[in-house]
Amino acid sequence: MLRRLDASGALAESRGAAAEPDAAVRDAVRRIIAAVRADGDDALRRYTERFDGCRVDALLVPPDAAKAALDAIDPELRAALELAAGRIRTYHEAQAAVPEPGGIDADGVRVTETIRPVDRAGIYVPGGRAAYPSTVLMTAIPAAVAGVTEIALCVPPGADGRVPGVTLAAAAIAGVDELYRVGGAQAIAALAYGTESIRPVDVIVGPGNAYVSEAKREVAGAGIVGIESPAGPSELIVVADTTAPASFVAADLVAQAEHGPGGAVILVTDDPLVADAVDAEVARALAELPPDRRSEAESTLQTGGRAVIVRDLDEALAVVNAFAPEHLELMTADPEALLPLVRNAGAVFMGPYAPTAYGDYSSGANHVLPTSGAARFSSALRVDDFRKHVHVVRADAGAAAGRVAHAGRIIAEAEGLDAHAHSFRVRSEEP
Repeated sequence: MLRRLDASGALAESRGAAAEPDAAVRDAVRRIIAAVRADGDDALRRYTERFDGCRVDALLVPPDAAKAALDAIDPELRAALELAAGRIRTYHEAQAAVPEPGGIDADGVRVTETIRPVDRAGIYVPGGRAAYPSTVLMTAIPAAVAGVTEIALCVPPGADGRVPGVTLAAAAIAGVDELYRVGGAQAIAALAYGTESIRPVDVIVGPGNAYVSEAKREVAGAGIVGIESPAGPSELIVVADTTAPASFVAADLVAQAEHGPGGAVILVTDDPLVADAVDAEVARALAELPPDRRSEAESTLQTGGRAVIVRDLDEALAVVNAFAPEHLELMTADPEALLPLVRNAGAVFMGPYAPTAYGDYSSGANHVLPTSGAARFSSALRVDDFRKHVHVVRADAGAAAGRVAHAGRIIAEAEGLDAHAHSFRVRSEEP
């Protein structure tokens, strides 16, 4: 079931994990962005009819629809969403509570930092294969905690032109200000450049398919908006030794594979018998899925399922750090001993009783994570993705003749920037 590799084979595969975007996808996305910039709402309606199979006139979902959906959903589901929302909010409030750095205060010159939220954030929530109320909570709540004034959410409509009720309910819980029924690269273009109905935003966050990810790259590369990361297909590596229950490992691999084609689900173990046992449990877990979900999981396992056999757990972590996975599970006898060796991962789940699903839904950690090797340089979505750190410089009048001004003038002169040097000099010559 899981294609076997040794460590060297896995390391070779890892080097292709962050491949260049498909040229056809890039070209299609550029055409969509150009059309949205030229035709605005008309382009959004055309693409919605083409890709989502429905015609929508009003792109904005009525503001009272979210509250009505929240009141209408099953009480147990509402309680679950509210519990998850509370944990997400508490965890991200702890991020926001980190004090501002003290800075420097010497020689009459003080440098500090002040933090400001962006004015308007764009949230993208996928649709199509499933409804994702969890992503609404994971994206909108950190924005609200950051103090963002306006939160606009885009989500693809179903074939009936409607947004799923559970998605609307989550938007009400999270405090979304505007919700638009438009998806795909066209939604990203609308959030970045604006249309008649959708005003442009400062930051766009949220996962999506290859077209959404490429659209985020395009608008960020153009300097139009900020993004948290491209956020591509989902990934999981499970590092397991002989203490790991094979049924637990298989359950988590199949759960991640359920996200559909393009992802990666990888077992890394120092014992081939563990891989054999997990293979058998994966087959059992697949057999218990409904046919449509089984098809999605089998597709991912066929293209992205791997069992990497390593010499020891040190080599296992070398494989992990090379892949820089979105999700990492350490299902070993002593996961705490391995955690210091983890350099590259979006989120780490410790031991047999902390499945990735906790991060997906209700632990409070964020499930919008770097993919395709981006965990080498990027992090989980956090409050700071919606905030700006602004340097603040103050100087006393007496500092104009001091060491800091003198050093600045000397460096400016060395760079040949005479006007810069003069801006120091004129102050030192004033009475």
